[in-house]
Amino acid sequence: MTATTDATVASPSAVPQRARLLATPLPGPRSRELEAERRRHVTEGFGVTVPVFIDRAEGSLLVDVDGNRIIDFASGIAVTSVGAANPRVAERAAAQLSRFTHTCFMVTEYSSFVQVCAWLNEHTPGGFEKRTALFSTGAEAVENAIKIARSATRRPNVLVFDEAYHGRTQLTMAMTAKENPYSLNFGPLPGSVFRGPTAPAHLAPADAAGAAAFVDEALAGVEAVLAEAGPETFAAMVIEPIQGEGGFVVHAPGFLAGLREIATRHGIVLVIDEIQAGMGRTGALFASEHDGVAGDITLSAKALGAGLPLSAVTGRAELMNAVHAGGLGGTYAGNPVACEAALAVFELLEDGSLLAGARHIEHAVRERFEPLLTHDAAGPARAGIVSVRGRGAMMALEFGDASGPRPDIAKAAAAAANAAGVLTLTCGTHGNVIRLLPPLVTEPEVLAEGLDVLEAAIRGALS
Repeated sequence: MTATTDATVASPSAVPQRARLLATPLPGPRSRELEAERRRHVTEGFGVTVPVFIDRAEGSLLVDVDGNRIIDFASGIAVTSVGAANPRVAERAAAQLSRFTHTCFMVTEYSSFVQVCAWLNEHTPGGFEKRTALFSTGAEAVENAIKIARSATRRPNVLVFDEAYHGRTQLTMAMTAKENPYSLNFGPLPGSVFRGPTAPAHLAPADAAGAAAFVDEALAGVEAVLAEAGPETFAAMVIEPIQGEGGFVVHAPGFLAGLREIATRHGIVLVIDEIQAGMGRTGALFASEHDGVAGDITLSAKALGAGLPLSAVTGRAELMNAVHAGGLGGTYAGNPVACEAALAVFELLEDGSLLAGARHIEHAVRERFEPLLTHDAAGPARAGIVSVRGRGAMMALEFGDASGPRPDIAKAAAAAANAAGVLTLTCGTHGNVIRLLPPLVTEPEVLAEGLDVLEAAIRGALS
């Protein structure tokens, strides 16, 4: 595919229909006008990565109001895995819109809600009888999982982990590790939340014995935190199988299995937060499948509704049914239009091509950036990429040098890529990680072009 490979403005007639195109510098004149209007009407509490206004989506591309065609390596933060304008999603959602938009499932029911629950009961990890509850947002799913665990166990405390992100509500802010921007100035936060250590795979020793000792040390740290209040006081431990906002941290082999054993031994509900990593993002339906671990409760959201607000709590039947009638719900919980979108996502997942697409993205990212690693046994030799990690279409590039994290490099490289028409995001406790979340439908040639631009942006930031 022929396309511009830098930020030079291109003539629309010179670029194929499917290619990245910069018809104007980013942001273009119309986006700048709309951004000025936005500042007159929208609270400054909302941040923005790139101040461009999108008109439509075409597969793996976003087209802005100035006609620029932007390669999407963000997917609305892992939401639009099937593309931001998937025809099957649009077809099912539009058909539902013509029938009815809302009744509230707690008032009068509709079958699409039940069908979504049935699919999740069948496909989430765990060979036990399950029940599912639907909500609207990921944070709602987290909060309701805690409600369910507390109801079932009659215990108050919750264990979360270093680098965790679980949402922006009052409870989930307390559960999230990073203070700025998520909980800064929003306290006091709820109590009964304890934080344990993890065992990041990229920090584990290379030798098998050293790696096992590394995991054992982290698990001993978890036991020590439980002992502070007494393990019998903990209703739940909540963990992301790949920690998203914390830097796309993959756990060392054996860590999740160790948590499973600890939770079972102490009667604690293990909640696996698959909100960002699930629904095929990592090349498996659920990221916990890579570790062979099933939570007592599994949380889904983001890609579940393909951009329409929908989340789910799926768990052991005896846990899910421990809540009294009327104890769960919400006005918009399991909205019928969002349920139809989810059913379309399930159809698209059936043939395995989306999972294969995720695995291809991982291969391409590793092939491109692992040769650029600057880290050796003695540590980072120079400023640059010190870790390439992740699974499937959930990949991260971490930047640092001998002095430590280098958020300045990540910020500069991401900004350059964004200006050149490749939408990227940063993350990590120190802000020194570029995260790559392309739609699973990204064409190989578009992916390659986007990686070309990103590599040039990184080299420029390092020069």
